[in-house]
Amino acid sequence: MQMETSSRSSAVAVAVAIILGIIVTLGWRVLNWVWFRPKKLERFLRKQGIAGNPYRFFHGDLKQSVEMIKQARSQPFDFSQPLALRVAPFLLQTLNHYGKNSFIWIGPAPRVNITNPEHIKEVFAKINEFQRVKMNPQFQVLAPGLASYEGHKWAKHRKIINPAFHLEKLKLMLPLFHECCIEMIEKWKKLISSMESCELDVWPYLQDLSRDCISRAAFGSNHEQGQRVFQLLDELAILIFQGAQSVYIPGWRFVPTKVNRRIKEIDIEIQTSLKRMINKRENRMKAGEAPLDDLLGLLIESNLKQTKERLSIQDVIDECKLFYFAGQETTSSLLVWTIILLSKYPHWQAQAREEVLQVFGGKRPQFDGLNRLKVVTMILYEVLRLYSPGTTLSRTVYEKTRLGDLILPAGVQITVPVCIVHQDPELWGKDALEFKPQRFFEGVSKATKNQVSFFPFGWGPRICIGQNFSLLEAKMALAMILQHFSFQLSSSYSHAPRAFATLRPEYGAQLIFRKI
Repeated sequence: MQMETSSRSSAVAVAVAIILGIIVTLGWRVLNWVWFRPKKLERFLRKQGIAGNPYRFFHGDLKQSVEMIKQARSQPFDFSQPLALRVAPFLLQTLNHYGKNSFIWIGPAPRVNITNPEHIKEVFAKINEFQRVKMNPQFQVLAPGLASYEGHKWAKHRKIINPAFHLEKLKLMLPLFHECCIEMIEKWKKLISSMESCELDVWPYLQDLSRDCISRAAFGSNHEQGQRVFQLLDELAILIFQGAQSVYIPGWRFVPTKVNRRIKEIDIEIQTSLKRMINKRENRMKAGEAPLDDLLGLLIESNLKQTKERLSIQDVIDECKLFYFAGQETTSSLLVWTIILLSKYPHWQAQAREEVLQVFGGKRPQFDGLNRLKVVTMILYEVLRLYSPGTTLSRTVYEKTRLGDLILPAGVQITVPVCIVHQDPELWGKDALEFKPQRFFEGVSKATKNQVSFFPFGWGPRICIGQNFSLLEAKMALAMILQHFSFQLSSSYSHAPRAFATLRPEYGAQLIFRKI
């Protein structure tokens, strides 16, 4: 009896020791994450002359950053002010106060600001040393696929997806773009038909246009099924970006909160819908049916040609979600800011229209003609410079890495502030904040003096695979709008850029339209 009691006591003692060991280990890891490691990284950065706010427990600079964005959004804003003043005020304040060699705190992680074109070039070129920041896993629910992969998996996906975005393939999608644009233009004509002019908020129409284009381009005859996917992605984006304003706690997504449950429900519905379409198409192609010239058909065709490594059904679903989300967000953002700026600067609108009418007259825009639109191209580049869809790009170093004259310790993140570099007077001149498309008259390389200072779609090996798709769609839409309408800013328009998934007009884009 005594031996049994002694044995039980020993077992309890061992169990208690194990539990205490686990608690101590977890406690140390948490303390290291939220305090010891950030302070060690801070000391390392300061020794190199990189300055920033002292680390504040757990939240870092996030609370102040969110508060400054709220304050900026509550104040008037106009075209002459730097974009960062409204969409990244804390980042702009940090650079102004501490200089270009500075850092900010994203929770317990220091993020070094990189604005030197040579350093930016190195960051974009060395994709193994400077990897994408590991996102909150819920972001990967929203936009998984190629954009979130590294190393061999990224190379494999890029190789298989690339053929679908060759210019020769994109040419085949122009009739789809034209059809979508015609439908939008006819809606506008009906609204104006009984009046000399009409006020329109073009933002929701341009969102619908880009969604329709990507649905038809991605899924051809099944594009109507895509409308439900877009509705779900919109809801998903709102839920996820609301959560992004606080520090992500590992494992929090598994807590069955109302938001987390809804995110899971939406993702299941999207995955089910896409899987049904993909399986149906794969089965037809395996049975000998010719592939369709849409993105899904081209992706499946390229995948089936692989003899060794193919994408799984889940991989194809993830790439389709990325097509949907990134494809419509980028183009709608580019188009809305282009039309707003052409309303603000009517002489550039007139020049663009004159060029479009010289090339096409009133006829349907064709691929070769779109490539000859020099003024339109200059305008689109200048819009991308001033109102780039993505306002910042981030990377992480996982091993001690040299960047120019800086040494970055493992665990440090990097921010390339697109909205600040694109409007830096030292790189673009005293007129950096002004809308001057003529700066791109001789192309991007002349405008940037061969420096990496213009990168609306990224740069280097990981440059956005869909940039030609987006620019071709934007050129088609803009050319057709200019053929049919003139437009100016309405007195009800409020200039309020907001960084959401991409840069959006917070209160819409109210313009006065007239038929030509």
